[in-house]
Parts: sequence; structure tokens; C-alpha cells
Amino acid sequence: MLESGAHTRLKRDQCDVLSELLLLGRDEQQALVLYSTGGAGSVTPAPGYDSPTRRALQALLDQQMPNPTWLLDAHWNVIGYNEAMASWCPWVMEPGANLLRWALLSEEARTTFVDWSKHAVEYLAMLRFSLLQYPQNAELGALLADVTKDPELAHLWETRSEVTEARGAFYYRVSLPAHNYEIVELESQTLFPAALPDCRLVILNWIQRDDSDGDTGSATRPAVEEARSQPSASPLPGQVTASTADEAAKYAGPGAVVLPILSELISTGCQLTYSPTNRTVIWATPQHDGRWDVAEVNPYTVVVRMPQAIHVEGATAEYKLLTRAVLPAEPADAVQRIREMTAQLRRRIGILEEIHRDEWEADRSLPYG
Repeated sequence: MLESGAHTRLKRDQCDVLSELLLLGRDEQQALVLYSTGGAGSVTPAPGYDSPTRRALQALLDQQMPNPTWLLDAHWNVIGYNEAMASWCPWVMEPGANLLRWALLSEEARTTFVDWSKHAVEYLAMLRFSLLQYPQNAELGALLADVTKDPELAHLWETRSEVTEARGAFYYRVSLPAHNYEIVELESQTLFPAALPDCRLVILNWIQRDDSDGDTGSATRPAVEEARSQPSASPLPGQVTASTADEAAKYAGPGAVVLPILSELISTGCQLTYSPTNRTVIWATPQHDGRWDVAEVNPYTVVVRMPQAIHVEGATAEYKLLTRAVLPAEPADAVQRIREMTAQLRRRIGILEEIHRDEWEADRSLPYG
């Protein structure tokens, strides 16, 4: 009956026997129980940001620094994060940020994960398990509808059957702008707060592999260490709130420079403010309840997310300001870095021109010159 698609109600002891017979793993067995019982019931909404529980969990997130850490609700919405996570993944500050939606449907995710297709299968397994937990949940149903509009994901959804509650460790190889796109190996560990059993707190650890003996240990790589050493006179915790955009801008300190054009380009409604004192950017994002989430990020995080800004009328001055902030503070060091970067760019341009000429010589109907 199960193979025919019929929704058969099984008792717990029947599920246990069937799981043993089919050699099901823990998550598969739990999925069978959820399927048989019609799910886990309704989701308990997470309390508001200003509640004692959320404040305590935010403190816990901040204490994980420098490890990027976030808090996810039952629908995989990002409802908390620390400073490192905001710097690594600025999309978490956007209203309605959702891990599965970002990982499966955004172009950014496809370039962030070194092996995106592998991780897509894992994230679909998480979604499949969540739908078994909460089969009548409209938010998860809408996510599935959007996911299956993508032909590649629809094929994976129809041809694969993995399920996972994502309680164990996961391993990733990612390329992030905050680390100059150096490939970083990560391990995620998931905790389930007793006060919010429907939520999960996920901590990312850097992995350094020692090829001499095969051991694996957590360590920071040079690019990661450099990203962590950005100057900040009074760094913000990961998630600060403000009642207005003007109040959020005050976190940038004396001489703050609001960046209206880049703000509009990066996300409708958000506000970016440059802090000359810290040489960082205060990123404020409006939320549905009227408050503003505020985070402090490296200017490089902003610059690499909007290369098109250099062509937008009026944005040049703002783009130039942040580009200068990315360079070393000392003029001599900045000039040296500029010379190195321009030499690299010239070589890249030369290669592109050679490829252009090769294509033109193979087909003289192509434009050239």
C-alpha cells in the first residue's frame, strides 16, 4: 500500500518493525513515523526579538565569535545571527531571509558552494523532512512550489528520496567575498535550544586539514584571519536593532556617510552608512514589525555584491569611498596594493583580448576592434 502511494496509518511499533526490516536510518525512521501520524502538529511561533528568550539566545550567538552562527526557525527562516555571519553572508540581513530559499534558488548560492549540486540534494532532503513534519504549513508549501519551478531542482525532487532532519555535522567548501574568494572548508554543528524546540542554532567551524597525518582540526586560514582583523573601534554584536534608519546610522559614529545610491542598489529599503572611524559599513535593514536590523560589515562585502554600481550614474563617489576603505589605510601601502591589483587586471584583460581575437579569427563575422 505504501508503494501505491496510499496514506497508510501505521502504529509506532509497526514503524519500528518496518524500519528494522528496511534497514532505515534514524532520519528515515523518523520520517516514516511522521508520515504515518500526519506530521508533528503545528509550529510554535518563535517569540519576538525583544523577549527574554530571544535576548538570551542572541547573547549565545554573539559568544560564538569568531565562528559564524545563526538561529533558524522551523521554516528555515533566519531569525538571529552574529557579526561573523553577517559579514560572511550579508543576505541574512534581508527581510524574510530563508536558508533553503537562498541555498536552492539564488544565483549567489550556486557560486558560493564549490559543489552546489551535491548540497542541493542535501537541502532538498531537509525540505522533504520539514514537509513531513508540517505537511499543512503554507510557508513550506510555497517554498516547494517555487523550488519545483526550477527544472534542475524539480528533477532532483522527483528522482531522489533522501530525508534528513539535519541534526548531524555537515561539511562545505565555499568561496566567499569576505575571504577574497579563497575556498574555505567548513563544518556545521546544530544545536536545538530547549526554550525554542522548533528552532535550531547552527555554528560554522573552519577546518584545516593536515595532509601529513590525515587529521582534521579547526583552525583559521590566512584569508579568514585577515577578514577577522579588520579595524573596528567599537564593533557591533551580530544583531542590533534600531527604531529608525537615522538611529541605525548613528552606529557609524562621527563623520558617518550615508550611501543612498548603493543602498538602493543592494536591496530595496535598506540603508548603508560608512563609518570613517572603523572603516566599516553599517548595514540597516527594515523588518516587518517596523524595527531595523543593524549589522557591521567589511566594505569589501558591499563592493563585491554590486560590481554594476560603477556604471550607475551618481554612484561613482560612493563606490570609490568604499573601494578606498578596502585598501590599506596607509597611503604608501594602498598605492602598493593598487599597483599589484592593476597589474593583475591588465593580465586578465590581455587574456580576454587574446580569446576575443581567437574567436574572431575562427569566425570573421564576429565583431572585432
